[in-house]
Amino acid sequence: MISIVGFPRIGQNRELKKWVEGYLDKKLLKDELIKNSRVLKETHCKIQKKYGIDLIPSNDFSFYDTFLDHAMLINAIPDEYKNLGKDELDTYFALAKGYQDEKYDLKALPMKKWFFTNYHYIVPEITDRTSFKLSTTKPFNEFSEALSIGIKTKPVIIGPLTFLMLSKKSGVDIYDKNFWEKLLTVYIEIIETFESIGVEFVQIDEPILVTDLQKNDIELFLSFYRNLLCHKGYLKIVLQTYFGDVRDIYEKLISLDFDAIGLDFVDGKYNLGLIKKFGYPKDKFIIAGVVNGRNVFKNNYKESLEILDTLSTFVEKKNIVISTSCSLLFVPYSLKFETQLDDSQKKYLAFAEEKLMELSELNTLFYQHEYTKNSLYIQNIHFFEELSTKKFSDINTVVNNLTDDDFERKPSFEERIKVQKEVFDLPNLPTTTIGSFPQTKDVRQVRSKFKNKEITFEEYDTFLKAKIERVIKLQEEIGLDVLVHGEYERNDMVEFFGENLEGFIITKNGWVQSYGTRCVKPPIIFSDIKRKRPITVEYIKYAQSLTKKPVKGILTGPVTILNWSFVREDISVKNVALQLALAMREEVLDLEKAGIKIIQIDEPALIEKLPLKRCYHQEYLSWAIRAFKLTCSKVKPQTQIHTHMCYSNFDDILDEIAKMDVDVITFEAAKSDFTLLDSIKKSALKAEVGPGVFDVHSPRIVSKEEMERLILIMIEKIGVGRLWINPDCGLKTRKEDEVIPTLQNMVLATWEVRNKKLKNNIKR
Repeated sequence: MISIVGFPRIGQNRELKKWVEGYLDKKLLKDELIKNSRVLKETHCKIQKKYGIDLIPSNDFSFYDTFLDHAMLINAIPDEYKNLGKDELDTYFALAKGYQDEKYDLKALPMKKWFFTNYHYIVPEITDRTSFKLSTTKPFNEFSEALSIGIKTKPVIIGPLTFLMLSKKSGVDIYDKNFWEKLLTVYIEIIETFESIGVEFVQIDEPILVTDLQKNDIELFLSFYRNLLCHKGYLKIVLQTYFGDVRDIYEKLISLDFDAIGLDFVDGKYNLGLIKKFGYPKDKFIIAGVVNGRNVFKNNYKESLEILDTLSTFVEKKNIVISTSCSLLFVPYSLKFETQLDDSQKKYLAFAEEKLMELSELNTLFYQHEYTKNSLYIQNIHFFEELSTKKFSDINTVVNNLTDDDFERKPSFEERIKVQKEVFDLPNLPTTTIGSFPQTKDVRQVRSKFKNKEITFEEYDTFLKAKIERVIKLQEEIGLDVLVHGEYERNDMVEFFGENLEGFIITKNGWVQSYGTRCVKPPIIFSDIKRKRPITVEYIKYAQSLTKKPVKGILTGPVTILNWSFVREDISVKNVALQLALAMREEVLDLEKAGIKIIQIDEPALIEKLPLKRCYHQEYLSWAIRAFKLTCSKVKPQTQIHTHMCYSNFDDILDEIAKMDVDVITFEAAKSDFTLLDSIKKSALKAEVGPGVFDVHSPRIVSKEEMERLILIMIEKIGVGRLWINPDCGLKTRKEDEVIPTLQNMVLATWEVRNKKLKNNIKR
């Protein structure tokens, strides 16, 4: 049999994004949105059927986020959103985007990164007022929709341990039997409903099992499922894990009455060792995740078949289900749209649809006697032998000759910060933004015309400089202290740099969902990295010439470029990170030479690839932080280095982040409870900090009073002399009529605190 964990839901041309945004902008009727999405789901089912997928998932579709879907399913949503009096769909979008009218002003629920991916999930809050109950029919409807076109799917739901551990908890003990038994009642109702409508397989996702589990986590998991599995009836329950190995619970996991267990053999290579050591039940299916769901390079059939052959010594072949390592949500839709790619590169790649073909071919080979003589197998081996020759070598010489001195900035932070205060003479609580300003329709249109050679570079350059002039003037009018140039020349904070660095492949339609309707187009690192020419200097230098206030040079850091790209699996990621750092160091030093005194090197994805097991943390962080330090170790003391991080849990590694030795660090914080600030105060971090005071992913216009309250909380926790005031993240995805009044209110709130709340008016 063949299975996949999940399929991309945005459509081959980002149709879902356009429909949802059309609905939110009141340009598309609700009935049209629902009708269109149903056709899209049917299309995805038919594609999987065409490639022979036996266990086709349903309920992996979502208008915004599947974690939020699950919160809605079990009624784990705050009462204030229910009180809006909206229908199910509009309540759902209020939770995701926030809601504001004459009567209500509700923030969107927080977002966090989904494990070590660039996908962001919505974080529900579970309180002592949460009343679990079955509240929607979405998973049942989607099964019935597929059945109506003759396809019996495998519904997918999020498991209870993953849901509870990744949700925010307030005033509840999730390990208390009286608490979790209420949730158990809902899960029993869910699986009994599935059985009543004819479902055969149900997939319950528990990726939390690949993290470090404590004794009470394991006890909760075992107690919950022992009770739940008593009610499965004729259903076959698939316990699906991904993103790592299940070493903390494997022996107990295989003893439970699951009909199948899904294991990741790509990120969870240790899983094979667990099976060799402890065996596997003969009567259970094993869902073998051998096709990488998080990368776009072809599957190495030799390696995958070796894993499958090993499994067949423990499990009958008929009980081995060949699968993806995780959902295909994290890769683009299909290579068939990449008509501009050179065949010499394209032939090494596999997007979601091509991975379906790989599963089919692996299944054929696995059941074929002497598959090593099959032309598919032989051709695949040839691909990987040929790929190993596609490298440069001269840049590696530079990397190998780096010394410890290349990674250290001098003088010390304490000495630098004194110099910088004299140079910049900024007021208490300096205000700034993170970098990008709204990418309005005209910006996207002109960039498209330039790429399609409909206008000249001179015309494009004139347009961009006019935009920069406007945004500099706007920021001066608003009263910001440190300005940015708006990033109008950039399509994306990673793809833009990929386009301007040697060693990258840029796709035409390689879109991947990042959150909600936001999609990114990750570049592909195919060979060694070099900077072709200065990338950002001209436009940032131009922006600085228009104002006496400092303009930040904004760059994306080497680890974020690495982590938000698809990287060849046969190349050392540590080596790639250092190559990227050397390229970005050239850019940093050129900005400094051009008179840019503040340079922000963004690393929102610094810990995105942090291994999920703590025992591997130090190995990753040691080279990741050194790569960042390499980019800015040679700047002058008076050049102020900023960085930005967002949507991850930083509390546990702040002492490691302190080793980055930056002067200012800005964090996403507006939707949190500021516990991060308490952690910062206790940590070794010396840098000045800018916790965000408003959420850039919500269309809400945030009031001066709300931000003033947040600033006062931050002063209490951090102190005045160390604090910057800024949004959570870049403003690219918002509209100007949302952003400008909120920025005005942010500055007014800061002035209010400076003038009325701070008794002294001492410069920083």
